[in-house]
Amino acid sequence: MTEANGSLGSLDDFIAHSTEMLFVARGDGALLRWSDALGRAIGPALAQGTPLTELFHPEDRCTLTARWEQVRGSAAPVQVHGRIMSAERSYRPFSCFVRGSRTDGLVYGSFRDAPPDDGVLDELARLKDRDRILGALINALPMVIWAIDSEGTYTCHEGKGLEAAGHQPGQHVGKNIFELYGDLAGGIERALAGEAVHGLAEVHGCVWENWMVPLSESAGHVRSVIGFSLDVTEGQRAQQALQTKLDVIEAQQRVIRELAAPIIEVWDGVLALPMIGVVDSARTAEAMESLLEAISSRSARYAVLDLTGVQVVDTKVADHLIKLVRAIQLLGAEGIICGIRPNVAQTMVALGLDLSAIVTKANLRAGLTYCMRRLNAREPTPRTSP
Repeated sequence: MTEANGSLGSLDDFIAHSTEMLFVARGDGALLRWSDALGRAIGPALAQGTPLTELFHPEDRCTLTARWEQVRGSAAPVQVHGRIMSAERSYRPFSCFVRGSRTDGLVYGSFRDAPPDDGVLDELARLKDRDRILGALINALPMVIWAIDSEGTYTCHEGKGLEAAGHQPGQHVGKNIFELYGDLAGGIERALAGEAVHGLAEVHGCVWENWMVPLSESAGHVRSVIGFSLDVTEGQRAQQALQTKLDVIEAQQRVIRELAAPIIEVWDGVLALPMIGVVDSARTAEAMESLLEAISSRSARYAVLDLTGVQVVDTKVADHLIKLVRAIQLLGAEGIICGIRPNVAQTMVALGLDLSAIVTKANLRAGLTYCMRRLNAREPTPRTSP
C-alpha cells in the first residue's frame, strides 16, 4: 500500500512539474489535476471538477464531445483540435491528445499549441479588428460593459461611462452585484432567469439605459449575463426640460383660449360670451362646451353670443353656432346672437342658414337690453297692502 501511494505521489509530482501541458480527468471529462504549465496557459478557468468542454470555444465543444466517446470506448489515443480560452482571456488554437485508462477509468491528456491554418489566421485577424473597434467605442462613448456569473459576481466591468459614476475600470470585478445594487436587482434576477432585459435606471446620480443579455448553456441554465449600460442622463434632462416647456405652453394656450372666449355673468341669469379674432371649428366647440356647462351650473336663463370681434365665419363655424343656440334651448335657456358684421351676415345668407328661430340683435348692448326686459317681464308684480 505504501509503495502504491508512493507511486501515485510520484505521478502527481511528475504531472505538476512537467514542462508539458498535461492533465488528468475523470471519465465524464471533469478535470482532476494538471501541470503548472497548463495552469499558466489557461489561467483561472482551471478548477477542480471543471468540465474539459468549458475550456473549449462553444463552436468546438460538439467536436470534443463526439471524440470523447471514442476515448471512453477505447484505449487508443485520440487527437482533438480546438480553440481554448487562454490566460489572456482570448481563444488560442490547441491540439489536445487524450487517452483513456482501462485500469482506473481516468483519462490522461495533454495540450499543444497548434499552428493555425490560413482560415484561422483570417478569423484571428478579423477578431482582432473587431476587438479594436469595440475597444475604441468602449473608450470613447459614455457606456459601461459589464458581465456577471450565475451568482451575480462581476467578471467584467469597464468603459468610459465609469467616469460619470466615479468608478475605475475593473473596480467591481469579484464583487456581487446584488450586494452593490440590491434595490435594482429586479431586472438582474430576470436576466439570470433567462430573460433579455431592457430598461432605464438611475444610479449614482446618472440615468442609465441598460441592456442585459443572458448566456445559457445547452441545458438552458444561465451561466452568465452580459450587460451594456449607456449614460443617457443629458438626453433625459433635455427631454424633461422640453416636457416642462410643453406643459408651460399648453397652460398658456389654455389661458389664451379662456381669455379669447370668456364667459361673463353680466346679471343674475344672464351670461355673455364675447368672441374675438379668428373663430375656427375647434375654438367654437370648446366655447360650446364651456358655455353649456356654465348655463347648467349657474341656472342661467339667457346666453348672449357677441360676434362683434369676429371677422370671418365659414360653413363649419356657422353650423356650430346654430347648434350651440339649439343646445342652449335644450337646457331651458334662450340664446341670443348679436354683433353680426355685414360680411358675416352675407356669408350666413349665402350658406342658406335658417336663423328665423334665433333671436339676433345689432350689438351687445341691444342683446343685454333684450334680456333685461324679458327678465323684468317675468318677475311677478308685488301685491299692495289692503
